[in-house]
Formats: sequence, C-alpha cells, structure tokens
Amino acid sequence: MTQKIIPNIWCNRTAEQAGDFYAEAFRGAGFQAQSTVSARYPSEGLPDFQRDFAGEALVVDVTVEDTQIALVNAGPEFSPNPSISFMVNFDPMMFAGDAAEARRRLDGLWEALAADGFVMMPLGEYPFAAHYGWVQDRFGVSWQLMLTRPEGDPRPFIIPALMFDGPAQNRAADAAARYVTLFAHVPGGAAVGLQSPYGQAMGDATPEALAFGEFRIGEQWFMASDNGSGTDHGFSCGVSLQVNCTDQAEIDALWEGLSAVPEAEQCGWLADEFGVSWQIVPANMEELMGREDSYAKLMAMKKIVIADF
Repeated sequence: MTQKIIPNIWCNRTAEQAGDFYAEAFRGAGFQAQSTVSARYPSEGLPDFQRDFAGEALVVDVTVEDTQIALVNAGPEFSPNPSISFMVNFDPMMFAGDAAEARRRLDGLWEALAADGFVMMPLGEYPFAAHYGWVQDRFGVSWQLMLTRPEGDPRPFIIPALMFDGPAQNRAADAAARYVTLFAHVPGGAAVGLQSPYGQAMGDATPEALAFGEFRIGEQWFMASDNGSGTDHGFSCGVSLQVNCTDQAEIDALWEGLSAVPEAEQCGWLADEFGVSWQIVPANMEELMGREDSYAKLMAMKKIVIADF
C-alpha cells in the first residue's frame, strides 16, 4: 500500500517505549512489525523549552505489515484520545478464510493492548460484528479490533478512525466530502465510501449523523463517524495526520485548503475547520532536516517553505 498520509501520535517522552510495545504486541499476534528511531533532536541549539530533549529520539516509526505510524517524542502538552482511534480489521481472508485463526490473532492482540489499559467496549459480540472490542492502551492510544465478514469489500488491516463530536458533532459526512475534494489529485484519486446514518437520535448525534462512514485517499481508507455516546473528546494534536507532499505547490494548496485556525499554525502543523490536526510536510523532509541550521529554520516557520532550507 502506498501511504500518502501517516498518522502521528504525540507521546510524553515515551515514544521509544511505546514503539517497542506496539511492535511486540503485533509480533506476538503473528504480524510483521518493527519500531525504529527515524529522527533525533539536535544535540545543541534547541529552544529553552526543548533543551532537555537534546540528542533524544524525536520521531519513532512503527511499521505493522504495510502500515506506518509515527510516534512524536515530546512533552505533556498534548495526549491522544478516542477522537482518532485505529480500527484493526481481522478479515478471515487474510488467513485463507480461517475465521477461527482470525479470531485467535485478534484475541492475542487484544490481550497485549488491553494490559494496563482501559476497556471502552468489552471484547464480544455486537449487532455490527461477531467479535469486536475497543480499548485504550497504556499510552492512551485507542484501538478498535474487529472480526470482519469475509463477504464484505476488502479493507486495509489498520484504518484511522475519526470520531466527530464537540464543535464538529454531526459533521462527519461534511468532513469526508471536504477531504475527498482536497485530495482528489493524489494517485488513485479519492472517494467517499459507505455511509450509514443513525436513523434516530443517539446522544448528541442527529438521525442523519453517521453511525459509520468511510472515505478513501489514494490507497488508504479512513473512517468518519459522529459520536453517539454523548461524551465529547474533541480532536487535538494528540493524534495528527502527516501528509507527505511532492513539492511546494502541493504544500501550498493543502495548506490553503485545510488551515482554519491561524494560532495553530507552526512548523508545518495546522488545524482544519473540524479541529483535526495535520502536518503538511515535504516528502523529502528527512533530507531537508540534514541541512545546516535546519531545525532552527523549521521552528521559525508556520507553513513549510522548502526553498528556505
């Protein structure tokens, strides 16, 4: 799978530990997974609020099968919450149609992720799935594990799931349509997938709000649903979506189309009209950060300007 958008998880000085935890959890369930430090803080020249991070890991990349998730090693400013979770699809077709094997793998991953975590929806049978559970792990990251029906359309193993509540309540369908329009230019295009409304009021969700929705950007799928629990979480920098852009023109177009909160603009980060945090960065960011004084130059930017490196 070609991955245009990489989910980033904000960690409070725990990125390396979290990366090892996720790699071990997925490997224990029989999947290929690894954790690698891909970037470190400079050893000198850091601003005062980051001075204690000198030489430490800055980004830890976790790869599970063909999906990459980045862990940002930082301070206590933000933390993940259930507004963006990760749906893990255990499709029996991944295991030669063996539903029992799919369920066994799911149970193994659930046991690992739930250890010292918080169970939001117990593992069990639900109207929408024969075997499903939602857990917040020890690092605060939310995972939804589901045994899918083999007759359904195939989907990636891991899908970022956006849950709209608070000021963005009942706007999941609007967001999906907006993102599909903004990313129509990517190879493979973009499209809205299945959308299933609640049909009746649920918590703060109206009957027309989405109990389940999905959209595709290139080869990647995302879920978009409205929160029917009545509990607001709200999007934050705790989980952001990093877009690897081909050139400055793409950076400019996405920045103009997404950024809606001027005070959130910093170092390539922005917040859109729904509150979702994005990082709009050049695909060759690693090479750019290897240049002289690159970190100081990045810290002075809002939108990233490649030529300024």
